[in-house]
Amino acid sequence: MKRRRSLSTIKRDLQLWLRIKPIKADHPLWGYRRVWSYLKYRRGYSVSINRIYRIMKEHNLLVTPQVRIKAKRGPIKPKPKATRPNQFWGIDMTKIRMASWGWLYLTIVLDWYTKEIVGYSLSMQSKTDDWLSALDMAVNNRFPHGVREAAKEQNLFLISDNGSQPTARRFMMSCSLLGLKQIFTTWSNPKGNSDTERVMRTIKEDILWPYDWDNPFEFQIGLAKWINDYNTDYPNQALGNLTPRQCYENYIYNQPISHLKNAC
Repeated sequence: MKRRRSLSTIKRDLQLWLRIKPIKADHPLWGYRRVWSYLKYRRGYSVSINRIYRIMKEHNLLVTPQVRIKAKRGPIKPKPKATRPNQFWGIDMTKIRMASWGWLYLTIVLDWYTKEIVGYSLSMQSKTDDWLSALDMAVNNRFPHGVREAAKEQNLFLISDNGSQPTARRFMMSCSLLGLKQIFTTWSNPKGNSDTERVMRTIKEDILWPYDWDNPFEFQIGLAKWINDYNTDYPNQALGNLTPRQCYENYIYNQPISHLKNAC
């Protein structure tokens, strides 16, 4: 026989539900783990993950996994594993449909260690210049005092697919001049740039799919805010529930001064 909840428990559940409700309204595709992580590590609300699961289940707010479309793959070559910031950056592009404007193209540069979006570009086209714009933002954010010697000293790699933009002669020459070493994923290794592609999916789930964007200028403002929030306010379970910016700052703080002369 199931025990009835006490009045005090019902009141606490109601207070917790009032905290969960606006989070789910802003992020409808967040699961209970991410909601729990955000409440605990960003809002300082001490609560068990099981309680979050129960309340979200009672209100039909759990995200149903798409088991039917789960990919089945054979053995593939393992992807590089970052052990520090500015070791492996990933760059990728996705298309965004605006009903009355056509397509926009979003290019991002992701630090694989901190999961931070260090550079991005939003454009009506997807040309070499647009990819270079995202890369330039990343370089200026991470290496404001000069990149060439710092990138060489830190052995910085840029990972991408074999698209026409990252394989363009001008793009490759720019990477060489900046001291970046390029790595190209193969068609038979879908996980080669998976860290970057996973963040692309998060962008779609969080800011694209839940809203009917029709004005590219409004979307540009919303995207800039979302990227700032993602970097500074969204805890990442892969980082021990730190935000990407916290992960980077913690690494810098814990390094000897001699190792940081070209880091920032």
